[in-house]
Amino acid sequence: MLDRTRRDFITLVASAASWPLPGRAEPADRQRRIGVLTSGVENDPEIQEHLAGFRQGLKSLGWSEGRNIRVDYRFVGGRPDQYVPIARDLIGLRPDAILVRGTPGAAALLRESRETPIVFVGVSDPVGSGLAKSLARPGGNVTGYLLYEEGIAGKWLSLLKEISPRLSYAALMGNPATMPFDYFLRSATAAASALAIEVEPRPVADAPEIERTINSLSGKPNAGLVVLPDPGGIINRDLIIHLTARHRLPTVYPFRLFVVSGGLMAYETNLLDHYRQSARYIDRILRGDKPMNLPIQAPTRYETILNLRTAKELGLEIPPTLLVRADEVIE
Repeated sequence: MLDRTRRDFITLVASAASWPLPGRAEPADRQRRIGVLTSGVENDPEIQEHLAGFRQGLKSLGWSEGRNIRVDYRFVGGRPDQYVPIARDLIGLRPDAILVRGTPGAAALLRESRETPIVFVGVSDPVGSGLAKSLARPGGNVTGYLLYEEGIAGKWLSLLKEISPRLSYAALMGNPATMPFDYFLRSATAAASALAIEVEPRPVADAPEIERTINSLSGKPNAGLVVLPDPGGIINRDLIIHLTARHRLPTVYPFRLFVVSGGLMAYETNLLDHYRQSARYIDRILRGDKPMNLPIQAPTRYETILNLRTAKELGLEIPPTLLVRADEVIE
């Protein structure tokens, strides 16, 4: 599945490359307005790093805050009930374009406007979520950068099995209100039989539910956990890492920041790079392109990150073949 998606991506890029690009003249003096809606909290260092990458991308294309662009930032802070009012607020500012992280934010913005250009990052199933008609031709006012393609959850399961060969059960934990839970569940279910793993969905909405879910896995033999990519998991990452360590539960995460904080391993795309790249689509829109003509970009690179100290504490021995393939090993 991963290979098919990469072939599709190459086709999209080849198609896009043949389209005429806007001229690379300096942006007009008229100040443009950009909205930014992100799912996390404002003081999260990772979010600030991503936003800095976005600003750097804009600057490299001739756009500078205070000179020819104004950027209005809004943070949901992991509170799903805030997407609608914040989206309405941003649309009311009449921006020339909006950058948004995550499916709920993109969906809320689309409900408020079918005209304002929207570029997303951190979205995994834009077609299934109703944001676009297809990856190649989005067809509306929304386009962006795909976070994870179909089949990724199968890869997460295979990594769990590789690092814990006796694994026979895996829980998929995430919040269906903030990401396409069924999208990942279908992928995991399709791969589970070949890996001899029973997969069970474990939807969670907040920290108490996360704690109950992980505690309930402590008595299950040969169990593991897949943490799905949603804002609640990021915000509660210290709790998740603490509980999985207490119960010696092999766990695979969707982002590197979990592993840096003490998690076992991650297989991820680079969100920082997506933020940098998203500046290109914002730039093209400000210069006259329409989102409907900008293909949704699929990931081209994945990285495996391992934490050797955590593996040792869990009593796991990382296979040499996995160590060799790892892009980063935290000692």
